[in-house]
Amino acid sequence: MSDVVHSARRLHVAIIGGGSAAFAAAIRATEAGAKVTMIESGTLGGTCVNVGCVPSKIMIRAAHVAHLQGHHPFAGLARTEPRIAWEKLIAQQQARIEELRAAKYRSILDANAGIRFLQGRARFEDAHTLVVAAAQAEERIRADRFLIATGASPAIPEIPGLAETPYWTSTDALEAQSLPKRLLVIGGSVVAVELAQAFRRFGSEVTILARSTLLSRQDPDLGLALQGVFESEGIRVLTGTLPSAVRHDSVFRVLTGHGEIVGDALLVATGRQPNTAGLGLEHVGIEVDRTGAVLVDEQLRTTVPHIYAAGDCTLEPQYVYVAAAAGTRAATNMTGGSAVLDLSAMPAVVFTDPQVATVGLTLEQAEAAGHAAEARTLTLDNVPRALVNFDTAGFIRLVAERASGRLLGAQVLAPSAGEIIQTAALAIRNRMTIAELADQLFPYLTMVEGLKLCAQTFTKDVHMLSCCAA
Repeated sequence: MSDVVHSARRLHVAIIGGGSAAFAAAIRATEAGAKVTMIESGTLGGTCVNVGCVPSKIMIRAAHVAHLQGHHPFAGLARTEPRIAWEKLIAQQQARIEELRAAKYRSILDANAGIRFLQGRARFEDAHTLVVAAAQAEERIRADRFLIATGASPAIPEIPGLAETPYWTSTDALEAQSLPKRLLVIGGSVVAVELAQAFRRFGSEVTILARSTLLSRQDPDLGLALQGVFESEGIRVLTGTLPSAVRHDSVFRVLTGHGEIVGDALLVATGRQPNTAGLGLEHVGIEVDRTGAVLVDEQLRTTVPHIYAAGDCTLEPQYVYVAAAAGTRAATNMTGGSAVLDLSAMPAVVFTDPQVATVGLTLEQAEAAGHAAEARTLTLDNVPRALVNFDTAGFIRLVAERASGRLLGAQVLAPSAGEIIQTAALAIRNRMTIAELADQLFPYLTMVEGLKLCAQTFTKDVHMLSCCAA
């Protein structure tokens, strides 16, 4: 159909999915005057609010509070072992999830007359028609533009015996009805490390089995330093370890090169795979990669020009804010605009304690991209706020172009690293130099002042500066 025809009537956009990318797209499309049909086969709200960001951060925060009760650094304050009522914690977590689902998703559908919501499973019959299998009947939806925003689900490795066991995915761990005495975690990336530390702080004995290193896609020093923190808390970390078999009787038995490792629960956190099976993409010529991820161009178009995709079902980084930004831009493009998703200054956070946060390029990535670059690392015992908190585990690293001084990247291991990194992201986006960053006013005492101090190390010895020295 041509845009001339569209101008004579209201553009119809069909969205498969009901998570962050889908809602961001639906809102933007209706703002542009389109009518929207949204089809969701699962729980409204997608991964983040239901089984991802929200429940995990509640659990992580509760675990942090429990840890501080017995391990805070302040002399003169009593240290006590936390008493954990697990059922109450999970009930509170689930109640907040329901509140946010109602406030941030259901209420939008109720308030926006331009969005029609269907509960059912969609598949492409042809390039302009979806067949939606709902509880009561099957319905065909014809539209001018389509957005695939079906998200992703936990990927399960092919380990002999694993499929026959009652292992946990991250969803199961976040909804667990009891706290295991011994937890085994297969995986070394974001979900694995976040939940491993949380369960350890609640009192579980935790063993991590990582195929390579912790956070292997990050600057190696981040994973190595985080491993040191984990081991100091009593977490057993086995790197370079891939289980050869798993079996379950009354307990889990995982066979590795270190021998048989036994646990009461087994969390498999080895990544996520796109939810694209059964959509009929092959019938309309939409190309996917070997994992099923939908291939899109810089404007979020698939290989079929009027069909777009956004979020975790594509090769975009799997963060909810990236999905939402992609959904918004896809809708802009579907309704006549022109927008691209620029991830050059995308901040990323791992919510361990200390947190791991990154933006831009590592030194190795900068050099591989052709930059003549240099880096400086500031340990947290040089940051006044960390000193007064009696919590100096971690570092801040900045990467800059050698000739111009332009900031190219930042890697942070620190409490509140997720708050620190946004300042670095803004600096990169605005093409600031190290000198300009070092010359900014930063409030004292704050952790983000560490960025200024690290920037100063490119030209000064910060040990010889007084507090707040510019």
